[in-house]
Amino acid sequence: MLGSRLCFGQQQSKQVIPLDTIFSLSERNSTHLKLSEVAIGIKEAAVEVARNSLLPSIDVDLSLKHYGDGKISDRNFSNITDAPIPDFGNDFSLQASYLVFAGGAISATIEKSTLETEVAALSHEKNRVDIHFLVAGHYLDLYKLYNQKQVFEKNIEQTDEVIRQVEAKLSAGMALDNDLTRYELLRQNLKLSLIEIENNISIINQHLVITLGLPEETVILPDSSVQLVGEQRVLDNNFLQTALDNRQEIQIQNIKKQLAQKNITLAKADLYPSVALVVAEILTGPILVEVPPINKNLNYWFAGVAVKYNIGALYKSKKNIALAEKAYVASNIAYDAELEQTATAVHSAWVKYSEAFEKLATYKKSFELADENYSVINNRYKNDLVLITEILDASNMKLNAELQVINAKLDVVYQYFKLLRETGTL
Repeated sequence: MLGSRLCFGQQQSKQVIPLDTIFSLSERNSTHLKLSEVAIGIKEAAVEVARNSLLPSIDVDLSLKHYGDGKISDRNFSNITDAPIPDFGNDFSLQASYLVFAGGAISATIEKSTLETEVAALSHEKNRVDIHFLVAGHYLDLYKLYNQKQVFEKNIEQTDEVIRQVEAKLSAGMALDNDLTRYELLRQNLKLSLIEIENNISIINQHLVITLGLPEETVILPDSSVQLVGEQRVLDNNFLQTALDNRQEIQIQNIKKQLAQKNITLAKADLYPSVALVVAEILTGPILVEVPPINKNLNYWFAGVAVKYNIGALYKSKKNIALAEKAYVASNIAYDAELEQTATAVHSAWVKYSEAFEKLATYKKSFELADENYSVINNRYKNDLVLITEILDASNMKLNAELQVINAKLDVVYQYFKLLRETGTL
């Protein structure tokens, strides 16, 4: 009960928010976009880690030891004698190496990490476009629901007026109980529909409030200027080419092809030896290679070339290379499939966009007819030539026709955004 009182007692804050502001808030506060931004940072850090392979490696080793005396014996373990060894021993080494060749693995790894960063950036851009389309759809749905609410509230008012007149006629014996029951049932159905509309408004408003990061008590009221978006019909100016140039899904698949190619390079790199330049400084003592041991330090250095080759790669790499090549073939097929899907999606969006204008023109004509009909019935009603039910029916037809025009305008906006979404330019 306390929770309910707190909920209903919470002060609501109604705000008329333009769609541009909705877009800006979604970019700033969407958790999905924040997550993809973090993913970009992770991939950028991975590039820096890959570039560490271009830097020389420096190893330092220091150890201090206590030696026990040794034993010397014949090969058959007879004639055992003590071999004193100095108690204290030390080893120090400083070695630097620089990898100069690894079969192209270093550069391929860096390039692969860079490509993965580009994929993360494109995924973020795709998420931004998706978020724009999502909030735009909710925003337009909210506008439609508020229009429906207005129409149903008007219908309830008119139905109440009819009920009052029917009750008066019923008292005068000029109407039947069935007439009153019919209109009371109509009023109850209208009220139930109004409750459903208000609940849907609450649900969509909550979705938007959470996505936009607004205070929980915010009630978003759509700006009527959204009807003007895409009002001028855009002619077909090669939207498919626009999609091929800008659609993030195509760009991502194209980069994945390049990534698959880099994986082939990495798989083949095992077939080559690794070559490194090495420089070392070593200090050790005592000198144990002499018998008896010499209790002195031996210091020396060397510089040279280290070559390392994994012989097992000769029979292991073939399968790895074959796997990478198959993945490359799959990436090409995925790219072609994305091109086909893009062509279908853009064509469908363009057809629906054109259809929305045709529907708008039809609903505008219907509204003109409903408006003319209302004018005629209204004049007759003023001259007591028709009943109030007829004028109410005519008024409802006009309201519904007007609602259809507004919804058709909003559908034009939605289909325009859908077209932009499919071309990757929203």
